[in-house]
Amino acid sequence: MTPEQVLDYPHAASPPPGETREVAPGVHWLRMPLPFALDHINLWLLEDGDGLAMIDCGLGDPATRELWQRIFDGFFAGRAASRVIATHLHPDHAGNAGWLTQRFGVPLWMSQADFLMAHAWRDGAAGYSTDALVAHLACNGLAGERLDALANRGNSYARVVPEFPRTYRRIMEGDELAIGGRAWRVIMGYGHAPEHASLHCAELGVLISGDMLLPRISTNISVQQVDPDANPLALFLGSLRRITERVPAGTLVLPSHGLPFRGMRERVAQLEEHHRLRLGELEDACGEPKSAADVIGTLFRRKLDVHQTLFAMGEALAHLNFLMYDGVLARVADADGNVRFVRK
Repeated sequence: MTPEQVLDYPHAASPPPGETREVAPGVHWLRMPLPFALDHINLWLLEDGDGLAMIDCGLGDPATRELWQRIFDGFFAGRAASRVIATHLHPDHAGNAGWLTQRFGVPLWMSQADFLMAHAWRDGAAGYSTDALVAHLACNGLAGERLDALANRGNSYARVVPEFPRTYRRIMEGDELAIGGRAWRVIMGYGHAPEHASLHCAELGVLISGDMLLPRISTNISVQQVDPDANPLALFLGSLRRITERVPAGTLVLPSHGLPFRGMRERVAQLEEHHRLRLGELEDACGEPKSAADVIGTLFRRKLDVHQTLFAMGEALAHLNFLMYDGVLARVADADGNVRFVRK
């Protein structure tokens, strides 16, 4: 069954650009555009005394900042931000963290791993350089125009995260953040980002899920060049199971992409089935040795742009590594370091 057939969507449409909509007492939804195939991100404002806590902040580009200014001039009505909370480091979530914390003189609240990785990514440090990425992709089979396009992109993260705070307030698994007189418990998730923070308010029956749980698409799960032996898909699926154990079934889920929904357990079951099917298809495809680039077409049956190709390579490796750790595939490398996977 499709998400539309099993999930309950209380809101048929998103708020217009530059406007907000209250989805629970003191919880306000706004949407910002993205210049990708995934063309939007949902952001959240929580009433916090005389101010507003900002959950995620959009790309650090002029279009997003112009829409933020409309929110400041309208909805904020003279109020200030009390804090900026980033669920994780990806640019659509953290791109304006520096701009907003400077504007309001407030701290950034974020997990430690994502805070440090954001700086490494922006600075091209600790293995996050373009050269290291290109070498990683090349040894996993990407070549020709597709590889050249990614090499020529340079540091795309720094372009849409133009500044980033040098200090932060660390949030950890199980922390309870007091926002607007209510407790929001931090639930860490893994596989999509180093330490992704979702926020659950039991009093309101609301989960701000970030990218960990989306209603229509599957979250990108990627192997990064700095950790080529990682098994992020196992981490992600384990994180989904922990969320369903800790959050009541009827909770209203506020995702970063798509519409707010109820039906968390049903959606997790759909995602588990989706990945099970993809893993089966990859196992069949690897009757002969295949690189990650060789199996992109098995996982993605549509034409991919440069941005999507990078995600697709990471996703292919995540599934191949999962099957390797599951004892289904063997990973082999030739004398030049070119990596292939083959069914045992």
